[in-house]
Amino acid sequence: GPATIFDKLLSGEWPSDKIYEDDMAFAFRDVAPQAPTHILVIPKNRDGLVSLSKAREDQKALLGHLMYVAQEIGTKECPKGFRIVINDGVEGAQSVFHLHLHILGGRQMKWPPG
Repeated sequence: GPATIFDKLLSGEWPSDKIYEDDMAFAFRDVAPQAPTHILVIPKNRDGLVSLSKAREDQKALLGHLMYVAQEIGTKECPKGFRIVINDGVEGAQSVFHLHLHILGGRQMKWPPG
């Protein structure tokens, strides 16, 4: 897919409030937070992973790694609990087509969501 805002953050062209980085994942605070804690976790190499529904079998380890990173950050940043959200496609309210996991916390979440 075409370049996204996340590509500019990963390249350092645009600044980000980085929380975590390793060879596979990058996490940063959302610029328009929807909760007191709102962090995004993205794969550093998109490799066609524009949305969860586009994941390939050979990307299963990466998907697991992103979830593991998200829980580590969530546990540290939101000790009373957190929510992980992945928006997928137009009806799933996805706005940036580079897979990303939202970590939301710091307040009581409501159910059902949206």
